[in-house]
Order: sequence, then C-alpha cells, then structure tokens
Amino acid sequence: MEFKELGLINPILLALAEQGYTTPTPIQKMSIPIVLDQTDLLGCAQTGTGKTAAFAIPILQLLYTEKTYSSGIKVLILTPTRELAIQINESFAAYGKYTKISHTVVFGGVSQGPQVQHLKRGIDVLIATPGRLLDLINQGIITLRQLQIFVLDEADRMLDMGFINDVKRVITKLPTKRQTLFFSATMPPEIQKLADSLLHNPKKVEVTPVSSTADAIDQSLYYVAKADKNKLLIHLLRENDIKSALVFTRTKHGADKVVKVLHAHHITAAAIHGNKAQNARQNALNNFKNGTIQVLVATDIASRGIDIDELSHVFNYELPEVPETYVHRIGRTGRAGNSGIAISFCDVCPR
Repeated sequence: MEFKELGLINPILLALAEQGYTTPTPIQKMSIPIVLDQTDLLGCAQTGTGKTAAFAIPILQLLYTEKTYSSGIKVLILTPTRELAIQINESFAAYGKYTKISHTVVFGGVSQGPQVQHLKRGIDVLIATPGRLLDLINQGIITLRQLQIFVLDEADRMLDMGFINDVKRVITKLPTKRQTLFFSATMPPEIQKLADSLLHNPKKVEVTPVSSTADAIDQSLYYVAKADKNKLLIHLLRENDIKSALVFTRTKHGADKVVKVLHAHHITAAAIHGNKAQNARQNALNNFKNGTIQVLVATDIASRGIDIDELSHVFNYELPEVPETYVHRIGRTGRAGNSGIAISFCDVCPR
C-alpha cells in the first residue's frame, strides 16, 4: 500500500513525496483512516514506528478540507518534552508545507515572549508541554474553546516524568465535544484508566507487543568494569568508524563527564540534559543532526525527543532500571525503515 491509497489530498501527497515517503508504516496505515473518520483512537506503539505522521497527516487533511474557518486553536497536541514538541512541530511543517495550516510550539525553560507573539498571530495547531501550556492558559493568553482535536502523545512518559496531574488539569480546560487521539508505548494501569476517561468509543491500534524492541535493531551487551567503560566506548567508536552515536547515562553529571573524556580523545561530542539551557540543548541536537558532532550524550529526558533517521548506534553507557526505558532509548536507532545497533555496558559485579 502507498500513501495515495489512503485517500490523502494532493497537497499532502506532494509534501510526503518531497520527504521521500511513499509507503506508510503499519501504524500510519491503520491510524490515518480512523482519524480521517473523526473517530477517537487509542494507539499503542513503540517508539520509531512513525507515530507522529500517523496523527499529523490526517489532522492536516481534516483542517485543510473543513468547510468552516472559525478562528482559534483547533488542535492541541500535548507531549512531555521540549525536544519532542519541537520534533512534532517540524513534522507539521514538513507534511503541511502546501496546506497553509498554521502551527506553533510552546514549552518551558525559555522566555515566553516569542511564543506569545506567534500565538497572537492566530494558529490552527498548538504543540505544547504541560507546564508552559497551563501557565499561558492561566494568564489568559491561550483559550481552548474552539478546540476540535486533542492529541495526548507519549502518555506513559507523562506518568514517568511526574506530569500526569498537569495533564489532568489541561483536560479540564478542553471542550467536552472533541476528537481525542491517545498514544502510549506502554499501558500501565493508571494510563489505561486515563485513556478510558478520555476516549469515546475508540478504535484501538496496536502495532507491536507492549514493551518490545524493534526487530531492525541489533542488540549486544558488554560486561565491563566501571573504570574501563570510557576505554571501551572510545575503542568501539574508533574501531567501527561510527559516524553518529547516541550515548545514554543515568545522571546529568555522568553525561558531562563522558563528554569531557571524549573531547580529551579528540572525539566531537556534546551533552543534552535537564541542566542545559534550552538554546544549548537545541544547538547540541542540531549539531548532532547535521554531523558537526559525532556523539551526543544524553540522559533519559531526551530518550523520546531525538528523531534522526540516520542514527546508526545507541550506547547504554549505564543500563536503565526499567525495561520500558531501555526500549525507548534504543528506539532512537532503527527508524524509518533503517537498521540500527544498540550496545549496552553492564558493570562487572565484584566477587
């Protein structure tokens, strides 16, 4: 099946063709007709399956083809991290290039001034993180009275990061009559309960078993003493001539230490974590995407916000404590039909 068989309009098909997309992924093939039918959707899909396009493409078409052109925000997409919000906004720009649908993104950690200016011009689609959205609602800058579609993305990550109460506060601001699209990689009980309260006669799309890893990712494990991890990382980067690698650490301090070690061995690298200013995080991410730096070292705050089709390697410098976190980390590679390699370091237990 190709995108043109899903009943998509020419402006969107043209934009997709320019992006090199002709064949939908399984979640896109199943979700797009449901969203176009204006039915509520419960999507359970692991990272890297093409989920953003699964809701962005049909939303753009619904807005483009609607007969009434009321002012106000028509679509709200709520997502847990700044990086992911920016990525979704970029996707709307790419897929909606020829639709003239207006969109913007708001998130915390930066001055709200430029974001407010975008909002005052009038937008159709708002991508937001919970905290900044609530701030702007409370200031009277944002109203959701005209909302038609609500997308809750990465719901389980909202729970992991402690945002679930903010999400519930946002929900109280939404019109009762709306279409709701709910996406989560895993469905713990609290997330299932939230989905049940939000959705009306939804159709469910599940493309892979919960908490499973993608088949396109080759996974391996090295048992290594903690003191030797830096040597092993440098050895693997050089021996395999790796052009782009994402390295995960547990702590912000640990990420900064790894970057210093890599710099000492003349390997270009940058860290991305919660202590970095938003501009610094975005610059690091952009430099990684364009190949200016070889290695990006991150904490789990970035595990769902990095979307790079050509990323070849993910390193778990330190293993996470939760299986779902491992799935999300390594899901940064093996995307968009590409293969990927995930390498984990495991400390040798002293006898």
